[in-house]
Amino acid sequence: MPLDAAALKAALQRTSGASADGLETPHTLLCRREAGAFQRAAKTSAASGEPLVVACTQERRLFVELNEHTEGAAPLDVRPIHFVNIRETGGWSRDASAATPKIAALLAAAQLPAPQPVPNVSYRSGGRCLIVGDADAAEQAAALLADRLDVNLLIERAGGALAQPHGWAVHAGRLQRLSGWLGAFQAEWTSDNPIDLDLCTRCNACIDACPEGAIGFSYQIDLDACKSHRDCVRVCDAAGAIDFQRAPRHDSDTFDLVLDLRREPAFSMHQPPQGYWHVGSDPRRLQQAVVALRDAVGEFEKPRFVTYEQKICAHSRNERIGCTACIDVCSTRAITSDASLKGKLQGKLRGAPGRTSGSLKPTGGIVVEPHLCAGCGACTTVCPSGALAFTYPSTVDQGQRLRTLLRTYLGAGGRDPVLLIHSDGPGTQRIDDLGRAARTDRSVHGVPARVLPVGVWHTASVGIDLWLAAFAQGANQVWVLLSSEEAPEYRDALREQMAVAQAVLAGLGYGERHFKLIEARDARDLGVLDAALREAPATGVARAATFNAQAGKRATLELALEHLLAQAPQRRDEIALPAAGAPFGSLVVDTGACTLCLACVGACPEGALLDNAERPRLSFIEKNCVQCGLCAGTCPERAITLQPRLWLADDGKARREPRVLHEVEPFSCVRCGKPFGTLRAIEAMIGKLAGHAAFQGAAAERLKMCGDCRVIDLHTNPNEVRITDL
Repeated sequence: MPLDAAALKAALQRTSGASADGLETPHTLLCRREAGAFQRAAKTSAASGEPLVVACTQERRLFVELNEHTEGAAPLDVRPIHFVNIRETGGWSRDASAATPKIAALLAAAQLPAPQPVPNVSYRSGGRCLIVGDADAAEQAAALLADRLDVNLLIERAGGALAQPHGWAVHAGRLQRLSGWLGAFQAEWTSDNPIDLDLCTRCNACIDACPEGAIGFSYQIDLDACKSHRDCVRVCDAAGAIDFQRAPRHDSDTFDLVLDLRREPAFSMHQPPQGYWHVGSDPRRLQQAVVALRDAVGEFEKPRFVTYEQKICAHSRNERIGCTACIDVCSTRAITSDASLKGKLQGKLRGAPGRTSGSLKPTGGIVVEPHLCAGCGACTTVCPSGALAFTYPSTVDQGQRLRTLLRTYLGAGGRDPVLLIHSDGPGTQRIDDLGRAARTDRSVHGVPARVLPVGVWHTASVGIDLWLAAFAQGANQVWVLLSSEEAPEYRDALREQMAVAQAVLAGLGYGERHFKLIEARDARDLGVLDAALREAPATGVARAATFNAQAGKRATLELALEHLLAQAPQRRDEIALPAAGAPFGSLVVDTGACTLCLACVGACPEGALLDNAERPRLSFIEKNCVQCGLCAGTCPERAITLQPRLWLADDGKARREPRVLHEVEPFSCVRCGKPFGTLRAIEAMIGKLAGHAAFQGAAAERLKMCGDCRVIDLHTNPNEVRITDL
């Protein structure tokens, strides 16, 4: 690699303050002949407290062993070694001589402190395994696992052969339902076969006695072939295992692990629960599953990938459904609706004029099952309010990493940086494949000098807030590399979010081509990846922003939008956004239909809709609206329509201030003159109750009174029917 050590050291010290003490001399064979240089650096790091960064990932194991055997070096649990790949990511490319700013950026980011640890989710597996399939395949799999696991077989149909010894529990029946996860699976099955495998001694007398050959060594009767001679019942008299009159049995049991050998899996989602393996008839997948199952005994942990803040969740209110973005995108079905009325009661009853929204307001929400969550983070990407937040790492930590990359790269003289977000697994493999191909094949360019690879736990975990923040901080483009692990739901969600982000930038005059998805499923797609990474730069910001990403999604978006508007090549008061995935927008109220009942105010989870204590008025703060649709779904008059857009009038200040959507004069009590509602609402109520026998004469007039006067009038005329008694 054409390394310029002096330029790298100067770039690191000038732009990020990162340590560069080990960059005076570049090493070309550090892992072998020059291993002593690493040992000296390990001692220096331990003495000074500075982080130790090794710009090589291929020999990670060797460096860890060297550190362990170096006297004076700090143990890894005291001072970890940071490994970063600068070879395949840029040093092996056609423009490697121009990659100094990128290498400096990668080294600076590698020296950042580790993100804060997150809580864990625990699993406990005792090794009780259910194998579902035909007799032959199930028996073969059981033989591979029985020495390690408590094996149970569920044979779904006649055919094949069970082993003569009762080496493990065998059930017969059709699996009706399977739910749960590693250590907590619940299986339910139904059996209508006359032979009870618990009672069957496998003496084979029934097989010999059956004239149709309807009974095989699976010890289940093929009911289509059986002619009801019942010779099998006669020869099984002692054991009593065969009973054609037995009612279908419904059984259930719990298991820690499940091996599914059937053609169709029990779970249809893209990512089934941990502890479940579906292999069908594929011997390679069976081998992989057996190896994994044998080690799946004991206690296991994984990070709790997301946090949930119910009070700003826009999913439901009062059993009305609004936003379902997280439920729709979850590929593990870990997120379910909880739109019941069991939430906390909020608000107080108010009797002020126009304040009819002050009724008790139960809240709903969602339920996230952390044992099913695979940590893709797609739910946090599509969540418009930020109620779901990714924690591995957090938005703040991830934002700091992106800002460090961009700041160092630009400060070192780099231009038009691209953030290439990829997964730490298959995504990293594709980039490594491309870098190695460029080393030996002159037709392959490799990762360009302006492309900064950013490895993440999952590509769907980084969304529009960090994309726009990165663009404001100087990124020219943001690309996401997809591999074989992304579910179709993730691809669709990322496309929708990118369409929204691109609409914002295009509306502000930055042009097009700032965001794109690149698909490279395996090494055969390297040509596609190589060509995609050489796309020409787009229009960026004239001055990079300096803000830090915030913990709240909306707060980060607001900071990014403020800077983008200030730097915008053109100013527009309104930018239309795609309806799918838009986190911003307005409301259009049909004032001819709206009665100002203000049910929408009580339904809004974000405080975007406001009432007024003095008069019937509906106001709106556009910045707070997440386009969840709860207001439109709650409105009894269907008077509200969503309008996805970004409103930037008055330099964006107008969207932060309340504006009146609808206002009318109040209706005054016919007895005391106190305003207590709206003319349209009172007229609508009188019209709906006009034909009711209880609301005639004085009772009808009472509908035009405020609450206090109604009570007085009822006590004044005690013989009349009370409205409250109805």
